[in-house]
Amino acid sequence: MKDADTKDRQFATTLASGIDLLLCFHPGESSLANKDFAQRTGLSKPTVARLTHTLALLGYLRRDPASARYRLGAAVLGLGHPLLASMRIRPVARPMMETLAREIEGAVSLGLRHRIHMVYVETARSSEDFVLTPDIGAPLPMLATAIGRAWLARAAPEERLSVLNQIRVAAPAEFERHAAAAELAREELARDGFCSARADWQPNRHGFAVPLHGLVDGMQFVLNCAVATRRGSFAQMRREAAPRLLTLAHSIELSLGLR
Repeated sequence: MKDADTKDRQFATTLASGIDLLLCFHPGESSLANKDFAQRTGLSKPTVARLTHTLALLGYLRRDPASARYRLGAAVLGLGHPLLASMRIRPVARPMMETLAREIEGAVSLGLRHRIHMVYVETARSSEDFVLTPDIGAPLPMLATAIGRAWLARAAPEERLSVLNQIRVAAPAEFERHAAAAELAREELARDGFCSARADWQPNRHGFAVPLHGLVDGMQFVLNCAVATRRGSFAQMRREAAPRLLTLAHSIELSLGLR
């Protein structure tokens, strides 16, 4: 929870705390105990206990009586589906993304920012190297990835500074390691039209990303592609994959009337 939010008289702190609990789960974690929620949110154990009890009654969490641990409930899926279904960009972009994924033998994804992460809303893969690629809804770090750098490079100065300050506080190690590269990405976007990450997040993949021109339904979308390092050098992939991603972005923009 941001301090600015908690100073807003209309801000419902209890509701925000409950949502923060649902966001505590990390990919690969099947269950969490109340003490895990307390550690990750900074909330007191009694508060956590009341919130998890309520969320379980509503179907957003499932409690295992034997272990007293909680899993995400099916109601969480119900929250995401209407959003995905309402995104007119997804059916337009999906077939073109699948074509590019086959051409580059990699993965092509479409994402948005959520707090200090990027989140995929669509993804296409065509190689065994990308079976474990983050799926729809998976959070990605902002500074270490091409998609996050591209979002930051396109963002308005005030919004960009706000997000960077949040990352500095919440993820100091990520900030210290990748902030300089994220700053250089602004120059790269202005010069080349895309941003890149040279195996910075995942050592066996290079990434390239392009922020779409203009907002779609009020949201800034970013396209990215990932190619396996075994396919060639970073320079080679930069010459081959990045221009194709730019072409894809342009095609999607034309289809949506953004140009």
